[in-house]
Amino acid sequence: MGGSRAHDRESGPPQGSGGRPARAAREEPRPSAPPPADPPLHDLMALSHALFDAPDKGEILRLAMDHIAAAGPYSAEAGYLKVGGDLVPSPRNGQTHAVAVGRRVRELAGQDGPVTVPGRPWGRALGLRGLEGLHGYLVVTSLSRPSEAERSLLATLVRHTAAALSVAFAHRRRREDALELRRLNLELRRSKEERTALQRQLISVMAEWGYQRGVHALMADVAASGGGEEAVTRALHGLTGLPALVEDRFGRLRSWTGVSRPDPYPEPDPVRQDEMLHAVAREVGPVRIKDRLITLVRRRGEILGVLALVDVRDEADEHTVLALEYAAASLALELAHLRNLAEVELRLNRELVDDLLAGTDEASAYARSEAVGHDLHRSQYVVVVQWSKRTVDDSFARTVGRAASAAGMHSLLTRRSDHVVLVADDRPHARALYEALARETGTRSGTIGVSAPSDSLGDIPHRYEEAQRALDVRRHSRERYGTTFFDELGLYRILGPGNDYRELERFVDEWLGQLIDYDSRHHAAMVETLSRYFDCGGNYDETAESLAIHRSTLRYRLQRIRDISGNDLADVEDRLNLQVATRVWKIVLGGPR
Repeated sequence: MGGSRAHDRESGPPQGSGGRPARAAREEPRPSAPPPADPPLHDLMALSHALFDAPDKGEILRLAMDHIAAAGPYSAEAGYLKVGGDLVPSPRNGQTHAVAVGRRVRELAGQDGPVTVPGRPWGRALGLRGLEGLHGYLVVTSLSRPSEAERSLLATLVRHTAAALSVAFAHRRRREDALELRRLNLELRRSKEERTALQRQLISVMAEWGYQRGVHALMADVAASGGGEEAVTRALHGLTGLPALVEDRFGRLRSWTGVSRPDPYPEPDPVRQDEMLHAVAREVGPVRIKDRLITLVRRRGEILGVLALVDVRDEADEHTVLALEYAAASLALELAHLRNLAEVELRLNRELVDDLLAGTDEASAYARSEAVGHDLHRSQYVVVVQWSKRTVDDSFARTVGRAASAAGMHSLLTRRSDHVVLVADDRPHARALYEALARETGTRSGTIGVSAPSDSLGDIPHRYEEAQRALDVRRHSRERYGTTFFDELGLYRILGPGNDYRELERFVDEWLGQLIDYDSRHHAAMVETLSRYFDCGGNYDETAESLAIHRSTLRYRLQRIRDISGNDLADVEDRLNLQVATRVWKIVLGGPR
């Protein structure tokens, strides 16, 4: 398709694909209640019908300028239509800033950009683009900086205006083709075949115009129905006859309509998925990758998912591409709505977990947990998750939430500066959460600490410290990545979180320092032999077998340990301190270095 797209810019409202209309994302609802219906959005939908019924480009531009307030606290400063390669100002433009504004609009050369108007702190020139290219500009100003929701509504108005201009362009072209057909009919009456060919040309133009309006109307109805991804893929499959699918941005299937669905669906490769997303994002319009025609579903530049058609025989034409792009615009609205709901739920969860970790009254906590569907009456486990080279932001928090759900956990979630905290209503599986997060992140370099069970809400702050302790011990152990449960730490449960290990190092040096130095100088394994001896409960045969040495060799080593360290293994006090020292050396301080 030949349409150009408006680029997403941080300073201005986003544009839809090819300037075609798409519904605006709703404003983010308050955490305390579900998002209300959005009256401005209904006003814009009514305006959309009026725009498409307008007789010409001038009337469409006039309607858009007159109703700009439906999108927010805006004023239409000026409007321009592209005629014969030049931008012609609207008769409704004010005269005060006409020269300066007109000069600035021409300087933008088809791009969106800021416009300075005295007395109006915020101003933007927004291109009205369609499949045929730039149709004109709408210059909008405001006495205050628009909110994110108001920008989204303005973007919707601009897309609908651009789409109506495209339809008017096609309508005018149809009239011109009809006049041309009449002229040719008068000149070429001698050939019935020629008359038939010209009539087919006219029918084709009319069909194209009708198809565009039909696709727009269908996708607008799909978006309004609230049917989600499945409604979009059903409509797209019905329009094109090709299997249609939606994946999330990580490559996991969310909806498929049509034949030949893979079962099971392939597990995505995070590296290849990112490469694919960047490749498609660099192009204008849908991109063919192998047997799929792919377009990104985006909201203000953020990739929400992937919409694709499976086109094994390479049958897709311009009508298929048009339907795919309209479907992507409709799906962006649905996914943005779901994202808003997820963000509200995440905030509610976070506030509740923050209060639980700090200590809160039980009545309030129970009521709030019921509101978000979590049973606090059961025993709770606090889980702390830390992943190297991952910024702990909302995106990572959502990743942890997805992994927990995939691992079968029912949990509440919040985040701290360097870790994510889960409050789960059942003991996590020893490896399920870690493996799910490894798949989600594409790396296994993560550590998880799990507390002992909490049977009262008042214990949760203490359980949080236990989970941190378990994570801390794991991070300083030989195998720093994986899951550690506090109630399996044994001796190390008495070590408080946040220690810098200097006391532990001094203790180990006091009891094992001479042996460690001996091992370093002679490339020996006296400390490991002593550790294995204690692990085997002092049994000579088991210790020798675990070390793969002869019993006499073990006896010799133990005697050398007595000689080097000056400690007597038969002495109860020496034996206890040596056993603790070897445990700390092996698990907490990381063993041989």
